[in-house]
Amino acid sequence: MTDRAFLKSFAGLLVALVALTVVIFIVAQIIGGKTTKTVESTADTKAVAERIKPVGELTVGTAPVAKTTTASNAVMDAIIPSANAAGAEDKGKKIYDATCMACHAAGVAGAPKLGDKAAWAARIAQGADTLHTHAIKGFQGKAGMMPPKGGNMGLKDDDVKAAVDYMVSQAK
Repeated sequence: MTDRAFLKSFAGLLVALVALTVVIFIVAQIIGGKTTKTVESTADTKAVAERIKPVGELTVGTAPVAKTTTASNAVMDAIIPSANAAGAEDKGKKIYDATCMACHAAGVAGAPKLGDKAAWAARIAQGADTLHTHAIKGFQGKAGMMPPKGGNMGLKDDDVKAAVDYMVSQAK
């Protein structure tokens, strides 16, 4: 075989390989190259969001207003008996133990400790109506702050008043 015949065969082989490569590339684009967007249905998106949502939530600042339902009222009534079932002081103590103790037992955020006569004296001097209003609506003072209803928006105003009266009775 001469050099000329070898080069002719080699060039033909290279052209055939390039042509084969182009054909394979085109076929691959036709078969697998189509990009189709998969559109998830709204139900699927909501289901995924529900599965990956956080278990809990941390709220810093003012407590969110909780929607009260008949079921939650029933639970609150089971935890906090009405004034008719128990004395007003018992009701106030139970509410204090369930809600107020978190701050007033340790003096968190400037809260006067239960039974601390010196800390409660100036507050008691303002009168029961002022104490009740501050406890129900919240208050920002020099010594600290009181969140509305002690951060438990599910409490009724009368329940908050009973808890305040109980704490005042312990400071006299």
